[in-house]
Amino acid sequence: MPDAHPPVNRIVVGMRIGLQFVFLALLVFAVAMSVVSGAADAALVICLSAAVAITYLAAMLVHGAVAVRLHPSWRWIWVLLLTAEWAVLVWLSPHAAYLVFPIFFLQLELLRPPFGALAVWLSAAWAVIALGLVSGWSIGGVIGPLIGAAVATLLGKAYNALREEAAEHERLYTELSGTQQRLAAAERDAGAAEERARVARDLHDTVAQNLSSIVMLLTAAEREADTGDTVRLARQTASETLAETRALIGALAPPLLDEHTLGGALRRLAANAWRAPGLQVDVRVAESLDLSMTLQTALLRIAQGGMANVLQHARASRAWIEITRDEGTVRMVIGDDGAGMDPAAVENGSEARRGGFGIRATRERVEQLGGRMHIAGAPGKGTLLTVEVPDERRAA
Repeated sequence: MPDAHPPVNRIVVGMRIGLQFVFLALLVFAVAMSVVSGAADAALVICLSAAVAITYLAAMLVHGAVAVRLHPSWRWIWVLLLTAEWAVLVWLSPHAAYLVFPIFFLQLELLRPPFGALAVWLSAAWAVIALGLVSGWSIGGVIGPLIGAAVATLLGKAYNALREEAAEHERLYTELSGTQQRLAAAERDAGAAEERARVARDLHDTVAQNLSSIVMLLTAAEREADTGDTVRLARQTASETLAETRALIGALAPPLLDEHTLGGALRRLAANAWRAPGLQVDVRVAESLDLSMTLQTALLRIAQGGMANVLQHARASRAWIEITRDEGTVRMVIGDDGAGMDPAAVENGSEARRGGFGIRATRERVEQLGGRMHIAGAPGKGTLLTVEVPDERRAA
């Protein structure tokens, strides 16, 4: 997002500054010529020139600084006062007639059309008359002010067009800056929402699942005479849950993948966290399966979410996880021989209302990987979850 204010059109600024210097230079020229020529009213010319300079500079300063807060009638007062002082100065010193050109631009800028153009032509007419009566009539004395008025009128229109263009650019800049700020805020909100969804999925696939396993193990321990082995499994599962929770807080890879391959991590989970009375879990994943850490993490989370559903809802005697790779695609299958489910119920959301956040989280994770998910099954005939995602390393 830009921090600085957009620069004002340089041509507009250059013309304004240039006119100030031209006006002061012509005023000094008129005074100098009156003094050099030894005119009897040179002192009066100097005093009147000082008054003209003060009026002109005051008009420019106030117009540029606080004109927005003043009544528009002040513009008329400035223009009329300056024009009257200049008219008298031209009568005293014909060299002051050159000042009419910068005065033209002041009149065009401060007075609204058509009054600005009318003031320009009236000033030009007075310059012609004053030069004719004081210095004698000549072609140059007549044509010069008139040509100056015509040129000033044309340049004044161009100047106003540039000024309007600069104002439009500033308006567009303001709108663009506001749009960029809104876009940045929207991106931050979207990023925060995506991060919340990711954390929700990870917490569901790790902490929630393991805590659920602990509850089941401790429940079984209450029913057994010799609870040593069951309590040991509960303690071990709790330790793994604590380690994974810390990893989530630090936004690290799953602890199970820190020291194991994906197949090893799944087998460790099958032997510990997924161990339940009457359930056999088979892991069919080659130890040599080479996948990126991002894809391994995602598949591990998907497997944890799928097995959480098996442990909590399936009442199965056998479950299996199989991961294969073929032609740039990695396929994961999670199956069980349990109670099964109706895939249509998953699609219309009734399973989600029954606690199926894991299915929705798995679908979102697969979609983020650019893959697809399919659920097959029927009540009493088990469930088969198939996930296919692109293999990043093979695609590269």
